Amino acid sequence: MALSASLHLRQSQSLVMTPQLMQSIRLLQFSHVELTRFIEQEAERNPLLELVTPDSEHNGEAERDGTNAARNEGFGDEQGSRTAGETSAPDDGDWASSSPASGERLKDELDGRYENVFPDDHVMERAAAPEFVDNWKSMPGNDRGSGGEGYDLDDFAARAPTLRDHVAEQIAFTFADPSERLIATDIADQLDAAGYIAGDLAETAERLAIRPEQLESVLGRLQEFEPAGLFARSLSECLELQLARRNRLDPAMAALVNNLELLARRDFAALTRLCGVDEEDLLEMLAEIRALDPKPGTRFETGVSELIVPDVSVKPGADGGWVVELNPETLPRVLVNQAYYATVNSKLGKNAAGQEFISECMQTANWLVRSLDQRARTITKVASEIVRQQDAFLLHGVDHLRPLNLKAVADAIGMHESTVSRVTSNKYMITPRGVFELKYFFTVSIASAQAGGDAHSAESVRHRIRVLIDQEEPAAVLSDDDLVSLLKQSGVEIARRTVAKYREAMSIPSSVQRRREKRARARAAAV
Repeated sequence: MALSASLHLRQSQSLVMTPQLMQSIRLLQFSHVELTRFIEQEAERNPLLELVTPDSEHNGEAERDGTNAARNEGFGDEQGSRTAGETSAPDDGDWASSSPASGERLKDELDGRYENVFPDDHVMERAAAPEFVDNWKSMPGNDRGSGGEGYDLDDFAARAPTLRDHVAEQIAFTFADPSERLIATDIADQLDAAGYIAGDLAETAERLAIRPEQLESVLGRLQEFEPAGLFARSLSECLELQLARRNRLDPAMAALVNNLELLARRDFAALTRLCGVDEEDLLEMLAEIRALDPKPGTRFETGVSELIVPDVSVKPGADGGWVVELNPETLPRVLVNQAYYATVNSKLGKNAAGQEFISECMQTANWLVRSLDQRARTITKVASEIVRQQDAFLLHGVDHLRPLNLKAVADAIGMHESTVSRVTSNKYMITPRGVFELKYFFTVSIASAQAGGDAHSAESVRHRIRVLIDQEEPAAVLSDDDLVSLLKQSGVEIARRTVAKYREAMSIPSSVQRRREKRARARAAAV
């Protein structure tokens, strides 16, 4: 066989994962906070991008109102003769239609407007000028420029004390000796968020080169701090400190606190024997234990809790259907400054590097705008299909939640399962039934006990198990086998081990433990 060189022409199609395509896929999975952070970073790198926020829109309106107010009050003929187009920035809709000439005129106007805000001489005379008055009135937070709505009263509220601040204040008033104050501060640095000592006191004594008795003495005074239970080394010690503060740490209560593992297993027979009390007294002791705070340090502020902002809202429609809308608060407004691009491009001339940079910025900005629009459309499409599939849940509740998987939604809207999975990650929907994560509506299917019957959602089955257990009587506590029989009567074919798994996942004790608790409560109520 002879070897020879030849040319062949071949045509084929392939999907190339470009960096922009990979970034577009990432945008689908971003939550609202992550998306906002990403856009802010892009706006810092790209001079053509402008992120419009509610604060910036409000400040822009306040600036225009302040300028009009100054003009109406008659601050000079020159200021009164200016037109609105010459003294205010263009609206959002004018970004793309502004010409280079208008951009130059705006730049000259702004330069002249802010030129003499802080002059070198005649400060008082210049401060009374109309330009300075307008600039001052347009500052964020000024009452005259924004009608008293330019600031938030929460900014002036005092910060809630943290656990460290609370303990440090008590240490300053309790310990006068500098050495004891140093030991107390070192122990306080070992507190965790719950108020427990996370370190080893033996290592602390060795590190500070002090006697263990001296460390225990300081620790005993620290355990007298408010709230009761701070500086405990275990849950038992935390409860003992609170009971001692209430003068309720008798031998029976001490035995109960020292056997919390039996209490967790609800072994009331062993507890009554160890504590030397009857069931009625044990119930009263258990009520006192429940009234204590197992984590006294958590009542202090440890951080700012973030509220869930739903991405999609579902409301009943006038035609009896559902209206699916995107939440405008989670939709970032990104503008491309066409006027600035035209101005800079005309100034660059033959600067090849500069033109390449500004052209790349324009391409990146246009891509980001298109990607955000595509992301919003995809979220709306997926959410609408979920609402269509789970219409019975929105009307009647969790009992009518249908089994649903990603493939069913993907086939209905003509997308890939991975795309639907990314869209439903970290996204929330507000409905008349509450706020739910989009992945909440995707549950596994449990077969029906009737031939040809509809399958049941695992979430609806868990809800039925919880309702059946809540409605059981103390004299007829339902076992797992009883739950299987009742569910089968209602059309749910489920195994006993599955019922036990769902029950344990919901932190519901077994029938034996529930029977003990309910009998004890019934006796206490009768007494």
